[in-house]
Amino acid sequence: MKRLAILGSTGSIGVNTLDIVKQFPERFKVVSLAAGVNIQLLKQQILQFQPKMISVLNKELSETLRRELASFPADIVRGVEGLIQVATHPEVDLVVSALVGAVGLIPTLSAIKAGKNIALANKESLVMAGGLVMEEARRRQIQVLPVDSEHSAVFQALLGHRKEDVHRIILTASGGPFLHLPLGKLQEVTAREALRHPHWEMGRKITVDSASLMNKGLEVIEAHWLFDVPVEKIDVHIHPQSVIHSMVEYVDGSIVSQLGITDMRIPISYALAFPERLTLPLPRLNLFQKESLSFLPPDLERFPCLDLAYRAIKIGGTMPATLNAANEIAVNAFLDGALPFTKIPSLIRQVMEEHDVKPVQTLEEVLRADHWARETARTILERKTL
Repeated sequence: MKRLAILGSTGSIGVNTLDIVKQFPERFKVVSLAAGVNIQLLKQQILQFQPKMISVLNKELSETLRRELASFPADIVRGVEGLIQVATHPEVDLVVSALVGAVGLIPTLSAIKAGKNIALANKESLVMAGGLVMEEARRRQIQVLPVDSEHSAVFQALLGHRKEDVHRIILTASGGPFLHLPLGKLQEVTAREALRHPHWEMGRKITVDSASLMNKGLEVIEAHWLFDVPVEKIDVHIHPQSVIHSMVEYVDGSIVSQLGITDMRIPISYALAFPERLTLPLPRLNLFQKESLSFLPPDLERFPCLDLAYRAIKIGGTMPATLNAANEIAVNAFLDGALPFTKIPSLIRQVMEEHDVKPVQTLEEVLRADHWARETARTILERKTL
């Protein structure tokens, strides 16, 4: 039986992970859970899965949870230290890192240092500090198993093949809700429209990232570190049907791909049970019902965030952490109605242009760059100079 810690239990990945646990109680046991502010859903999860430790955002929420679960014996912790405690609990075998954003970096790295295997859905950990994270994982012989559908597809397409035979990795993207919207209308789109992803049900931040294609840019950076492949060998193809989740092309011209329905429980279950596969009661992909599978090159005029991500990883050092932090501020501003959709890349670009890039040798250097980028982005927003 694998004993799990789930960081981000009330988010989309966390909820789907717990659905897998519920289906296979003989295979998985929840030891610890971490959530942010969704106390009502967290309470239901606690009562159903009986974890030994729970983390929430702050003291107020921890006190509320303790009052409402006065008879429940679990330890209740909070903040960043709480996330670390959940991720490094001595009974945990596998940490599902499903927090959204930069907040996932410290607990994920702490879990690796504590000898825990990682099922990684928090791409920001590798975007910000991929070299540090993967070096620590190699040093401690820790498995970092991808949960994102695209990286799970690449992981599966690489199994049984030699890394030196890889010609390129092809990450697929649906193109989001604005793929065919006239460019002149992009400045008018609302948060509600951006959150209508054509295929996947995800959290608000990642859905906006999918609409801007920043999500794919972050995945390029993640793939670079996760699979130790030069960024020049990582391409993005728009695939509106979202049937092929990603591909690997080899030097002989062969292309190996992974196909499936759009349900995150498939890649989650594979990461949880690896190297086994679980029998899931899900609909099967029926290719006879698919009229066609099409592919388009990404239009960088429509999706400038993808170009910014490639630029950031090619520059290296603290630039990817800066890109990520500026994007988080920009997306939040868009969701709050304080920034037009087309100004998201403008804000990120301006922060990147002002950044003094440093090499990344320690976690502290990454965190300083992250803090600087957030403060700089907020200052630019306040000045309204975009």
